[in-house]
Order: sequence, then structure tokens, then C-alpha cells
Amino acid sequence: MVISMAGLPAFLLYFVLGAALIACFVAIYLRLTAHDEIALIRGGNLSAAIALGGNVAGFSVPLEKAIAQASSIPDLVIWAVAAMIIQFGAYGLARVLIPELSRKIEEDRLPSAVMLAVIAVISGTLAAASMTA
Repeated sequence: MVISMAGLPAFLLYFVLGAALIACFVAIYLRLTAHDEIALIRGGNLSAAIALGGNVAGFSVPLEKAIAQASSIPDLVIWAVAAMIIQFGAYGLARVLIPELSRKIEEDRLPSAVMLAVIAVISGTLAAASMTA
């Protein structure tokens, strides 16, 4: 049995680019919210952790689909940006559906955080399914 490492450079490229795109998404998302998730999480706020985790998962699902289907790096980046836009739209929808969302997360009110996470994950899975050629 021969083990080939021929695909290793492509694997590393797509892995690093995927991680960078997730970091970019998180950086933008943290700026969009009215509350400071990182400080809240460090302070033990479970709602902030659930909300942020749900949004990262909601972005990661279509990103994974885009990586699997990408014909090139620019193709991957275009689909990742589309997934980001969907997630930011989902956050906007959650803010409409859950009045005073940021205040509720700051107060560690789990139902609001869970709903935000569910909206984000559903948006992400729908976006990923829509990327199917």
C-alpha cells in the first residue's frame, strides 16, 4: 500500500483559508452586535457563548460545503462571502423577532440566545443546501 501526500498542499491551503474565513466572519460578527460577546463569555455568560457558537456553526456549515465544491480559491471566497451575508441577514432577522436581543444576552437569558443560535444554524444549513449544483 502506497500513501500519497500529493494532496497535502491543497488540503493545507483550503484548511488555512477556511480558518481565516471563519476568523473574518467572527471579527465582523463581533462588530455587528451591540454587546461584547468575548467579555460576556469570559465573565461566564452562557447566553453569549451559545449565541456566538450558533452563529459560527451557522457560517461554518455552508463554508464547509463551499470548500467541498470550490473549483478555485476565488470561487470559495465568493461562496464564503455569500454565506456571511446570509448569516448577517439571519442576525438582523433575529433582532427583529427578539426585541432587545443584545440586552437579553447581556442578562444571560438563555431562550433568546438559543433562538438566535437556532436561526443562525437553520440559515446556515439552508445556505449550504442551496449551494448544491
